[in-house]
Amino acid sequence: MTGERRPTRHIVVMGVSGAGKTTVARGISELTGLRFAEADEFHTEAHVAQMRAGIPLNDADRWPWLRALADWMAARHAEGISTILACSALRRAYRDVLRQGPPEVEFLHLDGAAELIRDRLSRRVGHYMPASLFDSQRATLEQLDPDESGVVLQVAAAPDDLVAAAIDRLGLPLHEPVAGR
Repeated sequence: MTGERRPTRHIVVMGVSGAGKTTVARGISELTGLRFAEADEFHTEAHVAQMRAGIPLNDADRWPWLRALADWMAARHAEGISTILACSALRRAYRDVLRQGPPEVEFLHLDGAAELIRDRLSRRVGHYMPASLFDSQRATLEQLDPDESGVVLQVAAAPDDLVAAAIDRLGLPLHEPVAGR
């Protein structure tokens, strides 16, 4: 071996709250070995309290958060580690910030009928993001542009089916299990 590192992959599972980003991203991580991060965990306590109160973040709130996410991916890239990030990434401008991290970022957009996602949100327990912010997220959402590297999957499928479809469509290799585990 000449000391060359294997190229890294950096994937952002995007979409509105309730689309299943965390579930799908964790599933992909488990099967492929990509390092998982939940973008929600990068929010400040003040921003979580603001959203919990039903007040959407504005762009001034989001820019430092998005830069922190891009920096996290860039640091993993420098370590030779591939990543998968669950992050709303609703607007092109937000995705542009994320692309300022590692050399290349791919997107997996989980999309679906508003009624289905609204129903999921109404049954979700223990998350700070209230269902009342769903409509503002839908209004903010910008579909992937043709020049953005990504795949769109419909959330009506079962989570395991979405994970399998994502791995297939993104061409991700499955993780080699470690002997003795």
